[in-house]
Amino acid sequence: MRSSSILCAVVFAVACGGGQEKAPSTNAANEPGPAGASKTNTPQGNSKVTGRVSFTGTVPANPAIDMSEEAACKAKYTSGPTDPEYLVKDGKLANVFVYVKSGLPAGSTYAPPEAAVKLDQNGCLYHPRVFGVMVGQKLEIDNSDPVLHNIKAVPTHNRGFNVSQPGAGMKTTRTFSTEEVMVPLQCNVHSWMHAYVGVLSHPYFAVSGEDGTFTIDGLPPGTYTVEAWHEKLGTKTATVTVGTGETKTADFTFAPKA
Repeated sequence: MRSSSILCAVVFAVACGGGQEKAPSTNAANEPGPAGASKTNTPQGNSKVTGRVSFTGTVPANPAIDMSEEAACKAKYTSGPTDPEYLVKDGKLANVFVYVKSGLPAGSTYAPPEAAVKLDQNGCLYHPRVFGVMVGQKLEIDNSDPVLHNIKAVPTHNRGFNVSQPGAGMKTTRTFSTEEVMVPLQCNVHSWMHAYVGVLSHPYFAVSGEDGTFTIDGLPPGTYTVEAWHEKLGTKTATVTVGTGETKTADFTFAPKA
C-alpha cells in the first residue's frame, strides 16, 4: 500500500554487478570473456553445461495482488494480477538461478561487462524477477510506471540501498562489491514487489526460461559444483565434469516443500 512517508525516501546506495553466460571459444589468457566481460587473467574455455529445471507435484497457487489503489498498474493487466512466485509450464520451472558454485581454477579473476543489467518496474512488478550480475557491473533500475516506487536492497554481505523513484522514466544505477547469492530486492511502497539478484565474481550463471532450460557457456575444462536456486523451493546441486569443448547436462527437479 502507498505510504506517504516513502515520499521522503533518499536515494542512498551502493551495490550491484552482473553478467551473462556467453563466452568465446578460446582458452587463451587475456581474451574477451563471457557475456562481454572485457578481459580476464584466467584462461577461458569452450565447454558448456546445459540442463532443464522441472517441477513435480501440485503447483502452489500464486498469491493474488490487490492493485485497486494503483489504477495505472492495474490497467496493464487483462485479468487479476498475481505474485509470480511459481512459474511452471508443462512441468518445467522458470526463474531458477543456476550458477557455478565451485570448481573454477584457483585465483581466477574476471572483469565485469561494461553493459549494465537492467531491472524494470512495470505494472507494479519487477522485470526480471530473478537475474544475475557480476561484482562491479552496473545495475540500472528503471521505473516504467507513473507511480511512486521505492527500491530497497536487503543484502547480507553487500551494502544495501534504498532508492525513491516518484515517477515514470526515472533511472538509478548501482553496483555490488561482493559475491552474494541471492540479494533480495523489494519495494517499500508495494509490499508484493520482489526480485532477486545473484551477485558473482565470474560470469558462469544463467536463469531457467519458460521451458525450464538454461545454458552456462564458456567454461574451461574441469569438475564443477552447479547449484540451482529457487525463491520458494530452496536449492539443488549437481557435480558436472566437462572436458575441452564438451557439453554436459545437469538437470534439476523441484517439488513443493512439505
